[in-house]
Amino acid sequence: MRTLRPLAAFAAVILVTACTSAKPGWTYAPAPSATPLPSVEASAGASPAPSASAPASAPASEPAASGATGGGGPVLEIEAEGIAFKESALATPADQPFQIDFKNNDQGTPHNVAIHEGSPTGAEKFKGEIFPGVAEKTYDVPALPAGAYAFVCSVHPNMTGTLTVQ
Repeated sequence: MRTLRPLAAFAAVILVTACTSAKPGWTYAPAPSATPLPSVEASAGASPAPSASAPASAPASEPAASGATGGGGPVLEIEAEGIAFKESALATPADQPFQIDFKNNDQGTPHNVAIHEGSPTGAEKFKGEIFPGVAEKTYDVPALPAGAYAFVCSVHPNMTGTLTVQ
């Protein structure tokens, strides 16, 4: 009596035979993708598109954001040099997030910008990252209500200025 092979084994033999006995010159091409890739000729010399995981670079007139809150809005420029802020008074619109482009020009000296309500010793409303110079960071500051504020270096509390939010 003859032993019968299971049907799955028989189908596998037929499939292998069919795939290996294709005529020479035949090649398999998958169906075209809904989003075709650019051809090598079309992309030669062109700069690659930014990846989805990399942030798009900011326009030359706006610094790239590196803080952790709102982003956008007006940009205030502050520089530290000689353990002092070059700017003593700044203003920005009320109830609108803004950015501080902070340049630390003191080689090897850590500075930051913190915003305090009313005076340099008032309640802290924002604290930017402390970093050594010479370097630059852009802080994203959340919207503040109208009022008088002070900007202060947390490391050197003698470094102060006034911020009017109106």
